Amino acid sequence: MPINESQLDSWSAQGSVQQSAATYQSMRNILDHKDSPYYPKFYEIFLQGSYGNDTNVWRDSDVDIVMRLTSVYYADLSNLTPEHKANFERLRAPTEYSLAVFKEEVAAWLTKHFGTGVDASGKAIFVPGNGNRRDADVLACAEHRDFITYPAIGNPTYREGIIFWKSDGTQIINYPKQHSTNCTYKHQNTNSYFKPTVRIFKNIRNRMIEDGRLQEGVAPSYFLEGMLSNVPNNLYGTSYQQTVISCFNHIYGMEDKSALKCANGIHWLLRHGYPVCWSPDDHNTFMEAFRQFWIDF
Repeated sequence: MPINESQLDSWSAQGSVQQSAATYQSMRNILDHKDSPYYPKFYEIFLQGSYGNDTNVWRDSDVDIVMRLTSVYYADLSNLTPEHKANFERLRAPTEYSLAVFKEEVAAWLTKHFGTGVDASGKAIFVPGNGNRRDADVLACAEHRDFITYPAIGNPTYREGIIFWKSDGTQIINYPKQHSTNCTYKHQNTNSYFKPTVRIFKNIRNRMIEDGRLQEGVAPSYFLEGMLSNVPNNLYGTSYQQTVISCFNHIYGMEDKSALKCANGIHWLLRHGYPVCWSPDDHNTFMEAFRQFWIDF
């Protein structure tokens, strides 16, 4: 039988807001301190992930914070004409500062303030919580520009994102601001059903993990948001039960899912072998587990 509306309404609720907001503010105060070694550089600080997108549930713990270096940017010139590539090479000013140095300085500064529990060995710098402060992941990254034009006179045009390297050397280019903006638009255009629906799917995923029906890591929140952003707006609304059924059936029933995009509207959602895409095998595993959970609940 379908899961009843009361249960879905409970699963639609947002998790801790005040504690995550306090964590972000306290972390931001430290990260943006005038005495930090990187303070003279240009950078920006913003939230990403579940707390940044208001899709957090009670099981979510880490607050994801982006520290994006803008004094230095990395470029993709593949879409430029030879003439515009030459303009780029001629006009770009070199810099000695690097993302690697920036991450080292951010990690050292956080360690100075939060102690030896700070761990910079992963793609993000982990800062353990204490008291009312939650655990935090600080992603030290740089601005990435995918250039569209680079004229000899006037401003170039480009798509702005972030870039960083994982500990194994894998390069990651992503677009968290576009992801967040598109999720907000989707929420507004679905009569405020999108984000609660994401939270329902996340809570069901968490329940399936707890019950041993699904392995941890098969269905990251980022990809669930991306999957649900592809569902037509008119399938949201009326009730949570009808919305979940309609969203699931729409994706499950698609014969060709290769054209689905992540919520940023840039990356493909489902592809083998790409770190910014959801493995089709993992997606299928999640969908089948979800279908069976819904039947058995």
